[in-house]
Amino acid sequence: MRIRSVTIRLIFICGLTVAGLAVWSAMLSTGQAPSAPQALRIVGTVTAVEGKTLTIKSDAGTATTVNATDSTRVLRAEPGAKSLSDASPAQVIDITVGDRVLVSATAGEAGSPGTALRIIAMKQGDIAQKQKVEQADWQRRGTGGLVKTVDPAASTITIAAGSRTVVIHTTPKTVYKRYDPSSIKFSDAKPASLDQIHPGDQLRARGDRSADGSELTAEEVVAGSFRNIAGTVTSVDEAANAVTVTDLATKRPVVIHITSDSQLHKLPQAMAEGLAARLKNPNAGASASGSGPAAGSGASGPPAGGQSQGGTGRQGAGDGPGGQRGGDLSQMLQRTPAVQLAELHRGDAVMIVATQGTPETATAVTLLAGVEPILTAPSSASQSMFSASWNLGGGGASEAAGTP
Repeated sequence: MRIRSVTIRLIFICGLTVAGLAVWSAMLSTGQAPSAPQALRIVGTVTAVEGKTLTIKSDAGTATTVNATDSTRVLRAEPGAKSLSDASPAQVIDITVGDRVLVSATAGEAGSPGTALRIIAMKQGDIAQKQKVEQADWQRRGTGGLVKTVDPAASTITIAAGSRTVVIHTTPKTVYKRYDPSSIKFSDAKPASLDQIHPGDQLRARGDRSADGSELTAEEVVAGSFRNIAGTVTSVDEAANAVTVTDLATKRPVVIHITSDSQLHKLPQAMAEGLAARLKNPNAGASASGSGPAAGSGASGPPAGGQSQGGTGRQGAGDGPGGQRGGDLSQMLQRTPAVQLAELHRGDAVMIVATQGTPETATAVTLLAGVEPILTAPSSASQSMFSASWNLGGGGASEAAGTP
């Protein structure tokens, strides 16, 4: 099985955040668009189009078929739109498989299709373009790590990313999300507030950085209480998409389930050794970190998923915490090679960010192999470093960007 590597998908569903869904609902109920009495409201993705008949898979996984008529009102809205004022008239023939729609319809009788009264559509291509722009912005202006302290009075959050410390400043306009403890999908994240963030949480934030990268004024903050596991592989079950790991902390086996949202990467040996050396001696090579915008800004490194110059994978010499020439640590780790489940073997050392799950099982957000040298570093430093690699919801930014 090939594991799909997702990059910061910070996980708004298919062009619609929870807030976006609320906006659409408000559009229908506040007079911005006419409302039909007792109409069904269906939000989801178009899976089939036959003439004027649409099949829609809702976000809850239910398939519904509706028929459009000549009186059905069809509008095309842009991803991120907060009202229908800029929506343009469209036709049913403009709707294709993969588009996101909000449909107001009457219920059909005895299982027959309902009749669509209004269809508001977002084109799949428009969503993909917005995703690309938002993903690039998360890479350029995002940072992440393990929460050390929260100061409600000062509206600040201090996070640790390896040996680096970043102070996140929040404002009344900052948007907060918090992950469901049983899910790695950002679509399951709920609106939250500063007082719901606690030391030990993994956190990612996007906003404007200070010149030296030590502070960030957040527009968005996404946090979750996840589980850090460091251990060795004891078995791999490709049929079940699972790997069993002996947790070095508890000495007990844990079954780690792998989903399409899980990220699996492997550190090149040189990078692992460089990170381990930096974690053991945070002050070593401090001159490499610099104090300009490139320090931790991500501006000087290749984009996530790309290669450093020369394509040798030898970023480790100078890309460790505190001296990340490749930019934000999470971006650097995203550029490491993706691996398949079948490439893991008994005895491999791994570090995992996973759902809380149970003592016996959990679902992987991120799994990083090739970490043998890092496990020899102080555990608190290595855990902090790996928490910085966490891309919310198995990749956060693209979902934050509005991806399907």
